[in-house]
Amino acid sequence: MKFKLQPYINLLRGNANYRRLWLAQIIANFGDWFGLLAIYALIHEYSGSELLLGLIIVVKMLSLAAFSPIAGYITDRFDRRKLMIWCDIFRGVVVLGFLLIRTEDLLWLAFVLTAAQMAFAAIFEPAKTSSIPNVTTPDELVVANILSAASWSIIFTTGMAIGGFATAYLGTDLVFIINGLSYFIAAFFLLRAVIPQTKMSKRELIRTRNPLTGIREGMSYLYENKHILRPTLAKGTFTMCLGALVYMLIIVAEEVLMMGSIGLGILYAARGVGTGIGPVLGRRLFTRESHWIKGMGIFMISAGAMYAVVSSSQSVIVMGIFVMLAHMASGSNWVMSTVLLQRRAPDSFRGRVFSLEWLLFTLAQSVSVTIAALILEFDLLTIRETMFAFSMMLVVSGIFWLFRVVPHEARYQYSVNGDSSRYDPVSSKSNEKKEDASPL
Repeated sequence: MKFKLQPYINLLRGNANYRRLWLAQIIANFGDWFGLLAIYALIHEYSGSELLLGLIIVVKMLSLAAFSPIAGYITDRFDRRKLMIWCDIFRGVVVLGFLLIRTEDLLWLAFVLTAAQMAFAAIFEPAKTSSIPNVTTPDELVVANILSAASWSIIFTTGMAIGGFATAYLGTDLVFIINGLSYFIAAFFLLRAVIPQTKMSKRELIRTRNPLTGIREGMSYLYENKHILRPTLAKGTFTMCLGALVYMLIIVAEEVLMMGSIGLGILYAARGVGTGIGPVLGRRLFTRESHWIKGMGIFMISAGAMYAVVSSSQSVIVMGIFVMLAHMASGSNWVMSTVLLQRRAPDSFRGRVFSLEWLLFTLAQSVSVTIAALILEFDLLTIRETMFAFSMMLVVSGIFWLFRVVPHEARYQYSVNGDSSRYDPVSSKSNEKKEDASPL
């Protein structure tokens, strides 16, 4: 085990700038997940509505989606390190605003504050993901992304588990204070980091001074480069169904397991463990990056099958195991698609590529959660039936991916290398044009 951990230890010891970026990430993430159940608790306490509970998730996603296009433009045009610092400071202030919610009449403030928090997250996330290739070597990149995903899962697991107990026994106020402070501490670590960035030329700055021009260029670049478009679509395709399934875990904890915040903490902890283990095992299953697009389809099918088992279970232990297995597949998909985008997208477009990926991801998640919430609110299906339906749709999405998307990736690799079993991570736009005219 020591040998297996050594690349990650070496990365943290030898790369101070990545270490600071990583520390900022895990501290802010802990506050996020620690405080998430407190927001759910407020909604449940003052309304008891499944629709409003789903709506707070939709507000999070739609806020990310609404700000993603301009966020990508900003992260390519301005200093990403400074942007991340200011985003953390403002998010800390916003989270402390939840302390003002004292009555049912002020519940609307939870939605406004959540929207503001996600607006700053829309800028922070593409800036952070775009910065990882700039503080690591090409050989360190995969290790850095696996470490970030594993750290996220550990923080998610501990943050949600501790947050569930803290919300139940300490109250929401203290939880929100800790969440706010975590952002300020994260900003401190970013202050000490040096994050290189390829600056736009003066000509580019002048040409794209109109944000609409910069956004349009980013969209055109993505559409014209299908080898970048394909991994960009991976997260959105996955979450079209997985978003609703994760949302329904909240209802399952309340109505099936009858365990409230503690049950949700356990299920979300299982989700976090799976997300951390998955990328490590996924890399062992698909050792060649040329097979990663295919692996994404297989992971979609696997995750759908696992959630189908969850939909029929009565045991928190069985549910936890299969939630973990489903999110092992999800975590693998996340890291593989991220690494492919970091390798394939040039630095000057990387912020816009990742922000557009977030746009697709958040829109897909918002739609899926809204549909699931409406089905449950109007009693069209039971919670088990709804979860099974979305599980099967995820399986179908994986099958579609394998038969529709994977063949185009294989043709692209063949056009570049003359051998579809090989993969050159740095390919030019001209090579992509050798593919057929398919949108994928």
